[in-house]
Amino acid sequence: MELAQLCSISRDVYSPACKRARISSSFAFNSEDSNRQPSIEVLPEECLFEILRRIPGGKERGACASVSKKWLMVLSSIRRSEICKPVSGCGDVEMASGESVEELDGCLTRSLEGKKATDLRLAAIAVGTSSRGGLGKLCIRGNSSSSGHGVTDLGLSAIARGCPSLRTLSLWNVPRVSDKGLSAIAKECHSIEKLDLCHCPSITDEGLAAIAGSCPNLSSLSIESCSRIGNAGVQAVAKFCPKLQSLSIKDCPLIGDQGLSALFSSSTAISKVKLQSLNITDLSLAVVGYYGKSITSLVLTGLQFVSEKGFWVMGSAKGLEKLASLVITSCRGTTDLGLEAISKGCPNLKQICLRKCSFVSDNGLMSFTRSAGCLESLQLEECNRVTESGIIGAISNCGAKLKSLSLVRCMGIKDTTAGLSLSSLSQCSSLRSLSIKNCPGFGSLGLALVGNLCPRLQHLELSGLHGVTDAGLLPLLRSCNAGLEKVNLSDCSSLSDEVVSTLARLHGGSLEVLNLDGCRRVTDASLAAIAEHCMFLSDLDVSRCAITDAGIGYLSNANQLNIQVLSLSGCCYLSSKVLTCLKRIGRTLVGLNLQHCNGISSKTVEVLVESLWRCDILS
Repeated sequence: MELAQLCSISRDVYSPACKRARISSSFAFNSEDSNRQPSIEVLPEECLFEILRRIPGGKERGACASVSKKWLMVLSSIRRSEICKPVSGCGDVEMASGESVEELDGCLTRSLEGKKATDLRLAAIAVGTSSRGGLGKLCIRGNSSSSGHGVTDLGLSAIARGCPSLRTLSLWNVPRVSDKGLSAIAKECHSIEKLDLCHCPSITDEGLAAIAGSCPNLSSLSIESCSRIGNAGVQAVAKFCPKLQSLSIKDCPLIGDQGLSALFSSSTAISKVKLQSLNITDLSLAVVGYYGKSITSLVLTGLQFVSEKGFWVMGSAKGLEKLASLVITSCRGTTDLGLEAISKGCPNLKQICLRKCSFVSDNGLMSFTRSAGCLESLQLEECNRVTESGIIGAISNCGAKLKSLSLVRCMGIKDTTAGLSLSSLSQCSSLRSLSIKNCPGFGSLGLALVGNLCPRLQHLELSGLHGVTDAGLLPLLRSCNAGLEKVNLSDCSSLSDEVVSTLARLHGGSLEVLNLDGCRRVTDASLAAIAEHCMFLSDLDVSRCAITDAGIGYLSNANQLNIQVLSLSGCCYLSSKVLTCLKRIGRTLVGLNLQHCNGISSKTVEVLVESLWRCDILS
């Protein structure tokens, strides 16, 4: 450093304070002096590093970080083990040993999203959290549109140096973070327990292997759309992470049978597994079925190269004894044969969800329900080979076990009960929840039969069933002797006031939630019945129903009602005259939907907003 520069620093920093001269005339500055940086900024970073690491207090360090970007970045480059602390009873300072300045438990959580995800903010987090309990969880969700200013290895390295207590790291859409940044985390943060990598194209096997080798406590790993992570990285996890319990891998083309086989054969503690859109074959499912003795939850989605044999071997291997929940979506290898093997090889299976399994038929479903002795929840979505006979047979097979049944868009269901007699079927007295959505073929005959088989229903959802009439639903309502609590009949356009009146009369003492959205034949008579019988109703939706101001009047005059959420969206017969009634109902309301009620003026809505200040009003 030049002598003149040193003199300048000495004069600016160490000169004693003196009274500043008054300047009453113009003063000509030298151009060189006017462009010169403040003297403190010309200090080399090495000198600034030595100065700042001798500031142990969190408050003081935070103040220094606010001086300039340069100071912030230098502070973020100081490891906690490099911070000096005062010696007791002495004004000098000594190096802190490998221990932190204070005990940290990593209790803080920070999240950066979009344009806020930058290296500068990460540096500020590294400095700011060090004295406040330590950073334990960091979530970064980048923005592809601002990738030029997003998080890089520099920011992640600052976190690594300043946050050794980090336990959870989530990186989403950060293309400029590479193995270098992840290796920095691995070098400093040995307490990592959960790692989530999504859309990180610059991270390869090397970065994942670094984490695996330095973080033996890793218990949860999620990898999604990381095109350069392959079998070698997964094998490193298998070798060095014996505590791994949760694994999720999605859309990683380089991860195949070799990596997964090594992982499942080595990691005996894995209990939750999700495999989606991978280039794996029957071999991987065979390994899962044989070695997955601790697996309790298994999700398989879009495995196009797994055949019927893979699912059959997975079930027949008899290793999935603890499996309690199974979800299979869009896997062409799922057939009746594989489903039967799974039911026999998974004795503790309680929940199964089959989505878009086009080769599963009535025979497979009935065989499965006969063998699955612990099944409590069955969900079928777009399984179009399953018919009404298969559904009725499955309900009958489950006897006193099944608690929840859900059918969504199963187009193979037709309203025919040919060949089925009630005397040959067993009641399913355990079923509490029945949900049938957008299955246009499900009609009154099937619903009446279900009602006879399931007398203990409490939650009933029939959505988009235009073929269901009063004649089909009334027997079910009369047979439910446990008291219905939640009922959703949205878009069942053939139902009328008779069903609602019967529902209110028979189940008004237990009914809490009622959704009649889109039931255009429901009129004021239904609201009169609800007002008279449903004393515990808290949520009512009569959107797009044929109700008028008089119907709302019935509700407002029922003193026993305690409605908290009321939806009147699209009720075109309502007018501004309903204001007084809504004010009376509004004493208990916390939510009111008046959208698309064209007969209610904006002025009326304004009065309601002012009067019902506790209530959220949509208009």
